Amino acid sequence: MYKVICVLFSLIGLSACDRNRVFDENKEIPGCNWFYKDLVGFDVMVEDTDYFYNIYLNTRIRSDYKYNNMFVLLHTQLPDKKDLKQRFEIQLADDLGKWLGSGLGDLYDYQYLIIKNANLGQRGIYRFRIEQNMRDDTLAAVAAAGIRIEKGDPKD
Repeated sequence: MYKVICVLFSLIGLSACDRNRVFDENKEIPGCNWFYKDLVGFDVMVEDTDYFYNIYLNTRIRSDYKYNNMFVLLHTQLPDKKDLKQRFEIQLADDLGKWLGSGLGDLYDYQYLIIKNANLGQRGIYRFRIEQNMRDDTLAAVAAAGIRIEKGDPKD
């Protein structure tokens, strides 16, 4: 019974530390082979326009990933149906090949801030689509990709 209570309080404590999280979801890449036409998509409801938002790209790679970086395109459709596209480079390893993410076994997780204090000023559904934008049509050893959005600074 003591162990159950400790675990329960730990979970409550961890969730309280993450109260700024609006959205955090990852999707597995089938077979760990990410074809460039297979966009990973997420629909996010934004209701509070009194804050800026921080947008993170989540990735999980295997240790046999052959590059030290990854380029992605973030396609964003705003609630008014306006489309935006931005390109980002995610640094995955240092110049000596040491992985920069947190790892367990042969998998490494990354949460990379791509947009700080984004102005999501329209209430409604934002559609985010992530496209791998490397030279390889099929990018091997990518296990998952995702998006995290959290409240940033309040607007003045």
